[in-house]
Amino acid sequence: MNTSMIKGVVLGSAIALAVGAAGITGYQTMTKPKFAEVLAAKEITETVKTPREDCQEVEVKKQAPVKDEHRIAGTAIGAVAGGLLGSTIGRGSGKTVATVAGAAAGGYAGNKVQQNMQEKDTVTTTETRCKTVYDTSKKSLGYDVSYRLDGKEGLVRMAFNPGTQIPVKDGQLVLEKTEAKK
Repeated sequence: MNTSMIKGVVLGSAIALAVGAAGITGYQTMTKPKFAEVLAAKEITETVKTPREDCQEVEVKKQAPVKDEHRIAGTAIGAVAGGLLGSTIGRGSGKTVATVAGAAAGGYAGNKVQQNMQEKDTVTTTETRCKTVYDTSKKSLGYDVSYRLDGKEGLVRMAFNPGTQIPVKDGQLVLEKTEAKK
């Protein structure tokens, strides 16, 4: 065999091998799936509680401020009235005792009457009353997607619902959203 023939056979074999390898690679590329079949997509959410203050105006009744804390006016008026009443009862030295006793009883009664009136004397004011309430909302965490690729089933979490198919590139799932070409 001459050298040119050997060179031709080697070169031809190399070209045939390269074309065959390219054909196999091309065939494998053509037969690789371009999409994985989505079997189910379930949205995963969490409940978020957001606090806020809820305030309302409320009417409140309170005891009015006391002007005569020791109830001197009621005691004095009661003592005078009791003394006058007691003086009409007795005669002589009994009249003095009855006047003093009437004044003491009238003073005590006047004090208690004024106390009762002060306790019932109320004023109404408006106050703002606040409490913390919670608003609830749902926050999406993504989708748990079960899929089938090359006859094998798998599960993956995605940020969006992929629909019926997940794109595949170089045998791997494409989990990012791709912009549609215009």
